[in-house]
Amino acid sequence: MKLTVSEGIVISPIKNGTVIDHITPGEGLTVIRILGIQDGTNVTFTVATNVASSQGGRKDLVKIENRELVKSEVDKIALIAPDAKISIIRNFNVVAKKSVEIPSDILGVIKCPNPNCITNTKEPAESRFTIHSRGFRCRYCDTIISREMDVGDYI
Repeated sequence: MKLTVSEGIVISPIKNGTVIDHITPGEGLTVIRILGIQDGTNVTFTVATNVASSQGGRKDLVKIENRELVKSEVDKIALIAPDAKISIIRNFNVVAKKSVEIPSDILGVIKCPNPNCITNTKEPAESRFTIHSRGFRCRYCDTIISREMDVGDYI
């Protein structure tokens, strides 16, 4: 496969895996963290941060080789990058492309910042958040994680 360079950044294609495009600028590394990809793992990935978008503005981009995301991982990405697009790549071709959607009920993904919440005690209660006009609301203690806060800190 021959690559040509015109203008901008060149990122090599992947044979099989997932491309996460249109990530909120500055959140590409957060996506890698919430997917559990860390130093020392055998996962090959590329992160491009703050690159120009053909739709105007800036974006981050993540490519992960030989891995297709499951729904729970896509749901996590939606919380920090609601405009992200997920492409599944097989044999260098895009075989599926979809936009992320924030689920109405978020179970076991976000950690409640309230230390007194039942989900932060020894009780066997899984965190549960719902979408609220100002952000995400804990179903147990009503704590709200506002849209201005970095939700990635609670994932």
